[in-house]
Amino acid sequence: MESVQDRPSQSTQNGVDMITMNKVSKTYEIGDTKVCALDNVDLEIEMGNFIAVMGPSGSGKSTLLYALGGLLTPTRGTITIGGASIYKLKPRERAKFVRENIGFIFQGFELMPYLTAAENVMLPLYLAGRPSSEQKEASQKALEKVGLTNRASHKPVELSGGEQQRVAIARGIVNNPRILLADEPTGNLDQKTGNEIMQLLCRLHRENKLTMILVTHDPTNAKHANKVVKMIDGQIGNVKVLEEMEVK
Repeated sequence: MESVQDRPSQSTQNGVDMITMNKVSKTYEIGDTKVCALDNVDLEIEMGNFIAVMGPSGSGKSTLLYALGGLLTPTRGTITIGGASIYKLKPRERAKFVRENIGFIFQGFELMPYLTAAENVMLPLYLAGRPSSEQKEASQKALEKVGLTNRASHKPVELSGGEQQRVAIARGIVNNPRILLADEPTGNLDQKTGNEIMQLLCRLHRENKLTMILVTHDPTNAKHANKVVKMIDGQIGNVKVLEEMEVK
């Protein structure tokens, strides 16, 4: 099976594959009230970077993440990933692009309670119509990467919070995505377990050359990133470039 990393990029800018947000806004209408969650956002991310997005509640962090992931259509503006303007694609084409290029990790794990760990990890491949044998092989490899091969037959209720998040991470990487989007992945975990999850994400970023975009309230988590993007009132308030940390 061809890995996403083995595919040639669709487009480069000055020799570097890019994610670009250009004048992106998102406005919600709640009754007669309009709420601007993203306000004319411009952002460029080089593929392979680890970006942390920080800001107070309601600043637009999660909206930005879901817009980048093809899940939330902007009111205006364009989002381009590797040369593909994702919201100009037809819905079916965009869904295929997202499946092949982007993985997601959520704060609440979002596992199916009636499926085993292995079956939860297989789910994106099942929805993509991949053969059963391919689903099982990829699920096993993804669980091995997160250190959970011995828990493959367990259902979420039989797993600790940290183990459930590892299953969710395995599900996020099972398609060999180029981009991994993580929305407060340690938010429901104790500090020790949260640190272990961050170490795992950093290792996957390094070993798989993933582009990692992390939404977090925790400055300690943000220190693992190459760059910190701070948001306020739906706008990019500050961008700070950090030295890349050595993750053991």
